[in-house]
Amino acid sequence: MKRLIFESEHDQLRASAKAFVEREIAPYADQWERDGIIDREVFKKAGESGLVGFYMPEEYGGSDIDDFRFNAVVIEEMAKFGSRAPAFTLQNDVIGPYFKKLCTDEQKQRWIPGFASGEIIGAIAMTEPGAGSDLAGIKTSAVLDGDHWVLNGAKTFISCGINADLVIVVTRTDPEAGHKGFTLLAVERGMEGFERGRNLDKMGQHAQDTAELSFTNVRVPVANVVGEVNKGFYHLMHNLPSERLAIGVGAVAGARKAFEDTLTYVAERKAFGQSIGSFQANRHKIAEIATELDIAQAFVDRCIQGAVDGELTAVDASKAKWWCTELAKRIVDTCLQLHGGYGYMAEYPISRMYTDVRIETIYGGTTEIMKDIIGRDLGF
Repeated sequence: MKRLIFESEHDQLRASAKAFVEREIAPYADQWERDGIIDREVFKKAGESGLVGFYMPEEYGGSDIDDFRFNAVVIEEMAKFGSRAPAFTLQNDVIGPYFKKLCTDEQKQRWIPGFASGEIIGAIAMTEPGAGSDLAGIKTSAVLDGDHWVLNGAKTFISCGINADLVIVVTRTDPEAGHKGFTLLAVERGMEGFERGRNLDKMGQHAQDTAELSFTNVRVPVANVVGEVNKGFYHLMHNLPSERLAIGVGAVAGARKAFEDTLTYVAERKAFGQSIGSFQANRHKIAEIATELDIAQAFVDRCIQGAVDGELTAVDASKAKWWCTELAKRIVDTCLQLHGGYGYMAEYPISRMYTDVRIETIYGGTTEIMKDIIGRDLGF
C-alpha cells in the first residue's frame, strides 16, 4: 500500500540515511554488538550527515526543521537495521525536545551546538531500582544550597548511560508535593559525585549501552535546571507522546524488516519438494502479517501527520505505542517459527530480532500503562 505522508525532501533524507547505514554502521555493527557499546564517533558522523539535531535552530547548528516526518524517516531506517544501529531516535525524539523547548538561551548556547554536531550525547534518567512506570516512586532528590542543587540518588536501565555527556535527571525537589515536586537537572560528564555503574548485560539489544547511574552529593548549578523548578512531571508528560510515537514507528519498521527477510527465506527454503511458504498454513500466516502491517502502518502514518499538525494526543500516541510493539513482538515470533530450527541460530538475523524486540512493550511506558491511559480517557 502506497504511503501518502512523505514528500520528495523526505525521500531524499531516506536515501541519505540508507547510504549512511551502509557506509558508517554496517561494517562496524557486529563489533559494537560484541563490545556492548556503540563507538561514539558515529554520532559525530551522523551530525555531519544531518541525521541528528536537524530540528534545532540554525543559529545552534541545526536546520530548524519542525516536521516529525523527518524524524520518522530516520527512525524507520535505523529500525530496519535493528538494535545494532546507534540510538539516534533517543537523541532526536526523546532528548532533543527537552533541549529545544525547555532550555534557556544560555543553555542552548552551551549545549545545542555540540548536540547537533553529535559531539554531545544525551540521556534521560527516570527509572530507579524501585521506580519504573510509577514515577511517583522516585526517591532521587536534590536540595537547594545557594546557587547549586545538591543531588543524591540512583538510576537504572538508562539508555546511552555510558556514552552520555549530559544526563537529564528526574529528581524530587519538593518532598511534600508528590508529582508536583519534580525538577529536571542536567548533570554533565565529570561532575564530582556522578558515577556510572556497569554497562548492563541485557537479553537483547547488546550494542546499546544501558547503565546504572549514581549521584552522591553532586553539586548541580541552578543554571542547569531544565525547564522550571517543580514542573518536571509536567515537562515529562508533555514530551512523552512524541517518544511513544517514535517507538511505535520503529516497531512497525522493524517488524516489516523481519517479515521481508522471512518472505525471502520461506520462498527459498524447500520441504517435501516445494517452498515452505507455499503450504497453506504458512501462506495464511504470511497473509495475516501482511494485512496487520498495512493496518498498523496506516494508523502510525495518521499519528505522524497528527504530530506534524500539532494534533497528536497522549492517548493516540499510547494507542500507537502499545499496539505496534505488541504486534511487532507477535510478528517476529511468527517469523522465527517460519524459519524453523534455523531461526534459533544466532547467525540468522531473526534470532537477534527475537531477543531485541521483547523490550519494546516495556520501555517508554509498558503496554499496561498505555492501556490505562486510554481507559482513563474513556472515563474509567
